Amino acid sequence: MADVKDPSVRVRFCPSPTGNPHVGLIRTALFNWAFARHNGGTFVFRIEDTDAARDSEESYNQLLDSLRWLGFDWDEGPEVGGPHAPYRQSQRMDLYRDVAEKLLAAGRAYRCYCTTEELEERREAARKAGRPSGYDGHCRDLTVDQIAAYQAEGRSSIVRFRMPDRAITFEDLVRGEITVTPENVTDYGIVRANGAPLYTLVNPVDDALMGITHVLRGEDLLSSTPRQIALYEALGEIGVSDGHVPAFGHLPYVMGEGNKKLSKRDPQASLNLYRERGFLPEGLLNYLALLGWSLAEDRDFFSVEEMVDAFELGKVNSNPARFDLKKAEALNAQHLRALPPEEFVRRLIPYLQAAGLLPAEPTAGQLALLAKAAPLTQERMVVLGEVVGMLGFLFVAPEDFALDPADAEKVLTPDAAPVLAASIKAIEALPAFDDPDAIQAALREALVEGLGLKPKHAFTPLRVAVTGRRVSPPLFESMELLGREETLRRLAGALERCS
Repeated sequence: MADVKDPSVRVRFCPSPTGNPHVGLIRTALFNWAFARHNGGTFVFRIEDTDAARDSEESYNQLLDSLRWLGFDWDEGPEVGGPHAPYRQSQRMDLYRDVAEKLLAAGRAYRCYCTTEELEERREAARKAGRPSGYDGHCRDLTVDQIAAYQAEGRSSIVRFRMPDRAITFEDLVRGEITVTPENVTDYGIVRANGAPLYTLVNPVDDALMGITHVLRGEDLLSSTPRQIALYEALGEIGVSDGHVPAFGHLPYVMGEGNKKLSKRDPQASLNLYRERGFLPEGLLNYLALLGWSLAEDRDFFSVEEMVDAFELGKVNSNPARFDLKKAEALNAQHLRALPPEEFVRRLIPYLQAAGLLPAEPTAGQLALLAKAAPLTQERMVVLGEVVGMLGFLFVAPEDFALDPADAEKVLTPDAAPVLAASIKAIEALPAFDDPDAIQAALREALVEGLGLKPKHAFTPLRVAVTGRRVSPPLFESMELLGREETLRRLAGALERCS
């Protein structure tokens, strides 16, 4: 069956600016963005910042920066605008208050004066009796006198939405038909006692007013869907919207260690961690796409563009997806290897700058050296941040060069002294120092043939002496890039240590 595009699609990504973005949140953004782009529809970016105690401007700015780093663009939202502005809920409070008053006036909501203690007491009684422990409707039909009595006591009230006394059925785009009976979806709060609107009100109101056609979100929000469907219908009844109910698709859980749902507190959930380590945006997105979706059964490696071209909700799996760091790293390494050489170099520069190995404005000589050195590491690296360990030895000032303590302790022993001494003589005798093959031939003759050593025992001390580590780019190419003078200086320093 041919894939039919639908430009009328309007989806939204609506995070709260609380702390660092986590990978589960980004997976949700990716699926919404890919669905909108696949259909030629609209991707709305909305900020849910009604919780002043938890939201912060720093987190808000971090969210925008993260989405841009990942390559997401949005058609409506902060800094872009759109016909439904503003797109920050903290700037829409008058609208929510007006909707709440209309729901109260129409009898679709009511004031609840129950105290926390009373609610818990009745819930406990329901649990003991084997009944559902949701709100029991105590204030649903209070008389004028009862309301007056509560107010005379000085009780505060929240606003509850009045759920219809019928089952609610909807077709989940991922899970199929779902039916929820009235006893399992009781009346719920939409406005706090202090007048602040709750997520349960503002989220559906904004979806309705912004014409959202599809709500793609995490499975943890599935239980709130019947409540929101009833509220969408009520908004149509009171003339706030046309009563349209969006289609829902609930994405599978992302599981972490111990087969538990990946939470914001899990270290591997932090988007910043992957960015700081040097994951490519396209590598990370490739992996996150596999957490509930696949391009083809036999293909894990693909570009964001290929995902957009193929993305259909019918291919989203309802089963929980396990976050596998090793697989994420392996895919990122594939994307690193696929970069054109000049692009690979461009992306390495910020990591060398952050480590103090390159200035803010690298010289032409430094860039030329990096361009020659980068191909030696592109096949060996998993993340961009590894460039500091791999190529730092080329850019560090001579007086700042340092050996890895553990590698030096293990390799640069007195047994290595003859190796280093013979190497110095062989390098000094070379007529030129611009051919890695010639460098290798001279050192092999001096060490393997001359001292009768196996290549591993011959060259490992040289590698540590020259690069500072046992793991490095190819040794002879590294020496050529470093230059004869600095290579000899480092070999002499290592020899002195061994003697």
